[in-house]
Amino acid sequence: MMQQSDILTINPGTTTTRLGLFRAQGAAVTPIAEETIEHDETVMARFATIAEQLPFRGAAILDWLQGAGAGARLAAVAGRGGMLTPVPAGVIAVNDDLVDFALHRPVHQHASNLGAPLANRIAAAAGCPAFVVDPVSVDELPPVARLSGCPDLPRFSFVHALNIRACGRRLAADLGKPFDRLDAVVAHMGAGISIAALKRGRIVESSNRMEISPFSPERAGGLPPMSLIDLCYSGAYDKDTLKRRLYGQGGVFAYLGTKDMRRVEAMIDAGDNRARLVWEAMVYQIARAIGAVASVLDFRPDGIVLTGGMAHSARLTDALTRRCAALGPLRIYPGSHESEALAAGAARVLAGVETARSWPVTLDVEPLPW
Repeated sequence: MMQQSDILTINPGTTTTRLGLFRAQGAAVTPIAEETIEHDETVMARFATIAEQLPFRGAAILDWLQGAGAGARLAAVAGRGGMLTPVPAGVIAVNDDLVDFALHRPVHQHASNLGAPLANRIAAAAGCPAFVVDPVSVDELPPVARLSGCPDLPRFSFVHALNIRACGRRLAADLGKPFDRLDAVVAHMGAGISIAALKRGRIVESSNRMEISPFSPERAGGLPPMSLIDLCYSGAYDKDTLKRRLYGQGGVFAYLGTKDMRRVEAMIDAGDNRARLVWEAMVYQIARAIGAVASVLDFRPDGIVLTGGMAHSARLTDALTRRCAALGPLRIYPGSHESEALAAGAARVLAGVETARSWPVTLDVEPLPW
């Protein structure tokens, strides 16, 4: 009998389901097929909740497996972790309790919450295990990083952990250094921006997307707190409207009416001075945050990584390189590496290199010496 060695990855977005099929060879993985299934916005709008989308997306995945994925012998399915409670980095085995939490009690509503339920559904049919890997709620902050200045508002980590840790592993391999000895700054720049410090491979500091994060194509990022409090009580917005204005309709979109950074660069090339100012302000904030996070590593990181969709822009990466290269060797890994990271996490468990945690997961991160 042919040994099962294929890993399916599932990464749900608002109107997409990104799929990947990888061949596992020990703890290493090789891509076989990848595709992003586009879902019609009018169809998705018919679902009252994200949880109601589960059968629809599950059927689309099965259709894909019967086509592009025909012949796959699944050894595991790995889904995006979604908005879970704070957890340590690594792999979590999907069980019924995790599926129930992701569908009905997530910390925030987001399409990524379907990652675990979809992985569980496909894995059950294939007779293999399901996992999630490095969800956004990975929280490895040390105690010193949790104090915000207000006891009612402790700091916590909420970060693009999957891609950040994947890029950290890639940087470690490029430098010939074990990942658990790596100190690095990773800037994930997409629709949202996360800038994190990896100390010995652990995310010990991050911009936490809506706390001190730079503004992004659609998110307001960190804001002046007193002015924000006044705005909350101004009567100009109700709670949900203000959240949308800061998260989804903030950042570049709030200033220029577009979230497409390619369009913004075209506006700059056409002589639009306001577009240039907004773009330069975003770059300024990203560089400032990279420098601030580098301070956690005593300004001596092994390297700095620029990643995410915006890292495809040479204009952006050139500007950040000029500002940040003095801090350490700079690498550009454009795009998202999430599918491969999901597959690699599952492969490490199957190969016995890593042990999957069981849900519910206790945040038991060992303290680092500082």
